[in-house]
Amino acid sequence: MGIGELFLLAVGLSMDAFAVSVCKGLAMKKASWKAEATCGVWFGGFQALMPVIGFFLGALFAGAIEAFDHWVAFGLLAIIGINMLKEALEKKDACCTCEESSADLSVKTMFVMAVATSIDALAVGISLAMAGSVNIWLAAAFIGVCTFFLSAAGVKIGNVFGSRYEKKAEVAGGVILILLGVKILLEHLGVLS
Repeated sequence: MGIGELFLLAVGLSMDAFAVSVCKGLAMKKASWKAEATCGVWFGGFQALMPVIGFFLGALFAGAIEAFDHWVAFGLLAIIGINMLKEALEKKDACCTCEESSADLSVKTMFVMAVATSIDALAVGISLAMAGSVNIWLAAAFIGVCTFFLSAAGVKIGNVFGSRYEKKAEVAGGVILILLGVKILLEHLGVLS
């Protein structure tokens, strides 16, 4: 996986965290650098951790499913991407989803949100194990750093501009993940080399 693909993967995975961060920023009277950093660390940390866990889980079963691992990788990425698209398109108004959000940055709240937004990254880690030839440490660091910056920016953007970018971010993330899944499948089928 090249640096360009890794960047796209990182951005795609970051979109859920970005959307939640936008909602957090919207709920705050004034977004401080501490609030931005808190969201960035929680979301970025879990987005970096989950692919590593998924990668090692996937590596355990790689030998048993080697004949169809490219289909597994494609299927996981496609399902995640389609789910992101579905969730984004079902939202009538992006602002409505933020109404339930609060400015609460407590450990309990952030832990739950960080886990919820990084479950996709766990599945992507499994896909990366199936795809092979991926430096998981580099990929995890890249995903974590990208998520940190996008989450921190999301708090500020939500605070300043409201939630108008939430839906677009989730649609973009879903499309990116689907396209990466298609690319992995086409490479393993020999269509792309």
